[in-house]
Amino acid sequence: MNDASSAILLGVARPPKPSGLSNALVFGWRAALKFRYVPEQMFDLVMTPIMFTLLFTFVFGGALAGSPAQYLQVFIPGILVQTVSFNAVYSGMGLSADLSKGLFDRFRSLPIWPLSPFAGLMVGDVLRHLIAGAIILSIGLALGYRPGAGVFGVAAAFLMLFAIGFGMGWIFIVLGLLIRTPMTVMTAGFAFLFPLVFASNIMVDPATMPGWLRAFVNVNPVTLMTTAVRGLMNGGATITDVLMALLAPAILTVVMAPLTLWLYVRR
Repeated sequence: MNDASSAILLGVARPPKPSGLSNALVFGWRAALKFRYVPEQMFDLVMTPIMFTLLFTFVFGGALAGSPAQYLQVFIPGILVQTVSFNAVYSGMGLSADLSKGLFDRFRSLPIWPLSPFAGLMVGDVLRHLIAGAIILSIGLALGYRPGAGVFGVAAAFLMLFAIGFGMGWIFIVLGLLIRTPMTVMTAGFAFLFPLVFASNIMVDPATMPGWLRAFVNVNPVTLMTTAVRGLMNGGATITDVLMALLAPAILTVVMAPLTLWLYVRR
């Protein structure tokens, strides 16, 4: 390099270091691109909500609520919570796949905010929640569901769903760091979720359950989340309902985010 080139380079100011938010948005864009280049994810994201919504509405609606139309008023908010919970598993699966390819070793060598790759996974989760939620709500409206709280209630419920998905996503990110294969992450994730989701008030009234099971259902975090989302969409939600629903996601974030960073650095 000659003296003239050195003088030019020395006179150029170093670009500012990107912020943690900027890092996270870049990784979020990476997560969004996966929908384009991994089309099977989009197929699963679209078909699963349609299948669950139609199946449970027409198979169980008449038996549980007298008619599918009446069941929709209870079921649509619940299936939204279920879908967000199930979608959170994909963060752990994606992380496990990236780790197995050595991609996160490259990320760790970059001068970026250490949690930004995980924040990008969360952004991908938000996109999945938004797409799946819009599909479920559209199907529900077409079948006769009418949210009593109107547009603002639905918007508040979706914000609640994003908070729920954000908090629950940390569980599966930790599993993705601990488990080597994506399929094992999925198996472990659904083994954890199934008792919480199906032993809740998403599909049936807990009053019809045995006393010992009802005692668990009443304190199940998924039940608390469903009660809040149902109240926000149909009207009647209280501050207590909202705070109790946000308690588990907040605790999971406070506990699991530092654990995620520790496992990532230790690895």
